[in-house]
Amino acid sequence: MMVMMKAIQTIRVRKGRVNEVLSRFRTPLPVHAFEGFLLMEVLIKDNSRECDELQVCTTWEDRRYFDKWSTSRAARTLHSKVRELKPEDSPIIASELATYEITAQYEPPRQKLDPERTMTGRMTENDIKRQILRIL
Repeated sequence: MMVMMKAIQTIRVRKGRVNEVLSRFRTPLPVHAFEGFLLMEVLIKDNSRECDELQVCTTWEDRRYFDKWSTSRAARTLHSKVRELKPEDSPIIASELATYEITAQYEPPRQKLDPERTMTGRMTENDIKRQILRIL
């Protein structure tokens, strides 16, 4: 049985140098084409006082795909570029990986809208209530 999972890499960055790290995520990466990869999100923590903080969140179809990626040559090559910098030159202070099994995930209902239903082509409040009652 496949169980979706999320890997979250929390990266603490020297204050004012977060864009140096963010620039690495602005173009497609090898992980984006890796089997079982579903989604990557890069988050910046608001209001960090001591340092900046990023979270790189990847979602996978199953743990085995993430494990395969993390031990792949592509992953080692990608992450070795960060390790080449001397600690005092690196914008990265520390990094920590945590993994999670996804036990629940919700998306808004997808329904083909009838443009005749309203002038804007959007569902009316009563349409939405009927949809919710059908789900319940």
